[in-house]
Amino acid sequence: MEPAIGLIEFNSIASGILATDAMAKKSSVTVVDSRSICPGKYIVLITGDVEAVQQSLDAGLQAGGGAVTEKLLLPNVHEQVVPALIAATPVHKIEALGVIETFNAPACIVAADAAAKATEVQLVLIRVGNGLGGKSFVVITGEWVNVEAAVAAGIERIKGMGALVRRIVIPNPHVDLNSFIL
Repeated sequence: MEPAIGLIEFNSIASGILATDAMAKKSSVTVVDSRSICPGKYIVLITGDVEAVQQSLDAGLQAGGGAVTEKLLLPNVHEQVVPALIAATPVHKIEALGVIETFNAPACIVAADAAAKATEVQLVLIRVGNGLGGKSFVVITGEWVNVEAAVAAGIERIKGMGALVRRIVIPNPHVDLNSFIL
């Protein structure tokens, strides 16, 4: 089974709720997230094997109709991506710190996946859209050289999407950041 992530963003909350129901009923997937995000949008994030995710995405796209604003199918997703999306990543120490900030959730998830696959780093969290004016960001930690490479790989992967807001790498972050990042 090849793991995959599927995401649909809607400009209608009601359409997003309807699509979540259709997606969950269509095939054997796990609904990771289904909620409103800023500014007045709704996202549905699912995971499962590629075929099941594709079937569920198709059902969600049909149910959502003209309210769909973004969609993403990411096959062979890195094992750190889903835990980082649900803030279930145990991180005990922040080494170097990298952040990729994007204009939308699909670009952020794609960047995070590429970063995790590029080199040995840990995805601390992926925050999509809520309370961020529709923006999203991923936080990465590890050895400085690896974080630099991971951030570069994430940016390279999304450069054609026109979604990058900003990227930063802090080689030796102050210990007080741990309270806000972990």
